[in-house]
Amino acid sequence: MKPPAPPSRQLRDLRELTPARVGLGRAGASLPTEALLGFTLDHARARDAVHAAFDVSGLIAGLRGLGLQPVEVLSQARTRRDYLRRPDLGRILDPGSRRLLESRDAPSSQFVIVIGDGLSPTAVNVHAIEQVRHLTAQLDAAGIEIGATVVASGARVALGDEIGALLGARMLLMLIGERPGLSAPDSLGGYLTFAPRIGRTDAERNCISNIHRAGLSYQEAAFKIAWLVREGLARQITGVALKDESGGMAQQLTGPV
Repeated sequence: MKPPAPPSRQLRDLRELTPARVGLGRAGASLPTEALLGFTLDHARARDAVHAAFDVSGLIAGLRGLGLQPVEVLSQARTRRDYLRRPDLGRILDPGSRRLLESRDAPSSQFVIVIGDGLSPTAVNVHAIEQVRHLTAQLDAAGIEIGATVVASGARVALGDEIGALLGARMLLMLIGERPGLSAPDSLGGYLTFAPRIGRTDAERNCISNIHRAGLSYQEAAFKIAWLVREGLARQITGVALKDESGGMAQQLTGPV
């Protein structure tokens, strides 16, 4: 069989600009072996990220190391199978967790952080603590105090609405593992909701996405989140009504990870 022709200069240049699979070539009617094996490996990594164990104890220890006192809660999705097949269960607290939050003898919080496993526990295990560390510095500079932190297992984004309502949060940040892709199985996302309550829609949230080593840095993500928190509290909105107008300031004020 004739070996595949080398990629053109244009394709080589394009490959340097994107992790997307472009110009893979052909071997007969199929992909070259190297491209096929690379795809298979990345697909396996994505599947592993979805089914990875959520390191609750490590996250709690890391948050305590930052001077925070996290609370652990569970959704009604008791198993990973339930979580994947019944997304609705990941949006509702289990009764014991609800009672725990209802019984907290603490004042309402201006700002609450929830860390949930989502569709990539790997992303949360790797990035969440460092992201909170960088965010804390930005919030301190803005005079915004973290009122409560929660670690939630079996969590979908909307689980934060119930948690935030029970804690009386004016603003809630859900840090959660995003759906793994073939180029980024460990991407972390941050979702901001003003005045969270059950029934909020995604249009009422701001999302800061693609936080990982080859994506948005901790510093830049922290700057964007802090900017949105400050402006969201001042304007009493999040979502489509609140645009990220921080512009190039994040690039100027932050460095590499």
